[in-house]
Formats: sequence, structure tokens, C-alpha cells
Amino acid sequence: MLPSNYSEGNSRPNPTANLKKIDGAGRFRGCRTTQKRREAVSRDRLCTIVDGTTFSLERSIENEQPASLPWLNVPNEAATGVKAFRQYVQLTKPRITLLIAISTAVGYCYGVTAGFHWFTFLNAVLGAALMAAGSATLNQWWERDIDAQMNRTKARPIPSGTVKANQALVFGVAISLLGFIELLVLCNILAAGLGLLTSAGYLLAYTPLKRKHPICTTIGAFPGATPALIGFAAASSHLTVEAWVLFGILFLWQFPHFHAIAWIYREDYERAGVRMLAVVHPYGVALTLEILVTLLLLIPMTLAPTALHMTGKVYLVAALCLDLVLLYFGVQLVRERSRQRARNLLLASVVYIPILFAFLVFDTPRFMI
Repeated sequence: MLPSNYSEGNSRPNPTANLKKIDGAGRFRGCRTTQKRREAVSRDRLCTIVDGTTFSLERSIENEQPASLPWLNVPNEAATGVKAFRQYVQLTKPRITLLIAISTAVGYCYGVTAGFHWFTFLNAVLGAALMAAGSATLNQWWERDIDAQMNRTKARPIPSGTVKANQALVFGVAISLLGFIELLVLCNILAAGLGLLTSAGYLLAYTPLKRKHPICTTIGAFPGATPALIGFAAASSHLTVEAWVLFGILFLWQFPHFHAIAWIYREDYERAGVRMLAVVHPYGVALTLEILVTLLLLIPMTLAPTALHMTGKVYLVAALCLDLVLLYFGVQLVRERSRQRARNLLLASVVYIPILFAFLVFDTPRFMI
């Protein structure tokens, strides 16, 4: 026998069979539907009747929202955090910071006299790297208007808007201060003082001079070569002629390296008002002299470690070969001023310094790691 809520000719229950009409308009008790809800009946049942009991569905389809699952937002939040982390890392100019860390490590190795102390070594390298990263960040904060005008730098975090200028300022000051404290407390006052002098020279001398005079490259080479002194001082608490030889190698190497960069991007620099020598006198004699003279001076400077019994004969041969290769690419740029020649010199200089440092460290009887 069929239940009373089944309609004739239909095997499915009739949901209105057990409802009592309250007027002639067809309204039913327990299911007060509006015209809008009637139009939505085909998509969602407004009244559910089970065993003759009527339930009213209060939600409308138009107002219905999918349930929020908090854990579904975790991947998006994690991705946002990773992106922000990458932007702050980019502020630190990681490749330059890595070079400074390597230079500090080499300096420490040659400053060791009574035994290699890993704790001091690691803190010297990390402290110098933090100060370098902070200086790079503050440099980008200072030059954010210049970076916005240059194709080479307009995608950096501050001009692109991914990091606010005030946030970069706080970040740069914080990690610079952290690096200084680490050098002061866990190394010695000489290493910390050299680190502070390096940051001050880079930010207060080199950075503002870039808009005023081509001598900025020479001024900037001084703080650029100081990391070797920081590492040496952290190991020995004093500086010797060996430390200054390492300083001299880094000092001279920077000229062909940065002149090559300036030649490649000279239109960008000119647009932003940066007065590098390759911008002011791109075909002048001064650029020729700075490239060739520094490359020629680099040869005796890199051979000096062997003369001072800092390294062996393997380093001597390797250094001489590297010097001749770098000189070759420098001469090529002087003879033919083109981007391709400048790129060749830039690439050679980038390869030159880590290979030279590797021979400095591993072909010496001065210390044992």
C-alpha cells in the first residue's frame, strides 16, 4: 500500500500531499516561499519532507557562499612568505655579498697564526656578510630614484613596489647593526671598526659621488677591498703587509670589472645621471689608462704572495696565467669599444677572482684547515 504522500501516476512522493492550505492562494504551512525562491526550486529544494514532516530551508542560493576551510589558505600564505623572503634577499645583492664573504674568509686564513678557530672564522664571515648585505640594502634605498630610471635595476624590490622604502631602510639598518655587533663581540674591535669603515665609505662616499664625478669608481674600490682586512684582523687583531697585499689584489681587480659593467649599461647610467667614466668619456684616454694600468699593476700584486712566502709555485703559475688572460680581454676592450668586448672582460673578471682565491687558500703552508 502506497503512503499517503504519493500522488497517482507518480512513483515519487508528492511533497505537498500532507500540507494544509491556509488560504486559496496556494500557500502552505511550513513552507513560506517567495517568488525568488520558487525560481530557484529547480536548483535547490526549498522544503524537505521526510515521513510527512516539513522543514523550511532558510538559505537562498543567491546568498549561499562556499564553506571557508582555513587550511586551504596555508599554501597561498606560504607562497606569499617565500616571495617576500626572496625580495628581501634580492635587496642584499647576494652575489656581491657572497664575494665579500669569500674575501673575508681568505683574509682570515692568512691572519691565522696560532691555530684555526672555526667559531671566530664563522662569525667573522657572517658578520662581514651581514654588514655587506645591510650596506647593499641601504644603497638600494638611497638610490631608489636612480634604479627606477634604469632598465637594469627598475625591477629591483623598491622601485618595483614589492618592498616599501621604509621597510628596506629598517631592514638595512637592522642587519648592518647585527653584523657590527657580531664582529665586535665575537671577533674583535679592529674587525668591527673596519666593517663600520667599509659601510660608511660605501654609503657616504661612493654612493653620492656616483652622480657627481667619475672618481667614484676609485673611491668605491677602497671599501670594496676592505673585507680581506676584516677577515685578517678577526684572526690576528692586527694588520701586516700580507693583509695589504690581499687588499691590493681586490682593489686593482675592481677597475676592469666595474668599467666593463659601466660600458655595457652606459645608456642606463647616463639616463639616471650616474657619472661613471665609461659614461662621461666612453672613448676617452682616461678609460683606457684605468683599465690597462690597473691590469698591469695587478700582475706584480698577485705574484707578491709567492715572494712573501704566502703561497707556493702552483699558485704562482696559476696567478700568472689568470693575469695574462684578464689582460688579454682588457686589451681587446681598449682596442674595440663594444658591448661584446665589455661582456668578455666582465665574464673573465668574474671567473678570475674565485679561481685566484682558491689557489691562494689551497697552495699555502701557512695554515691547516
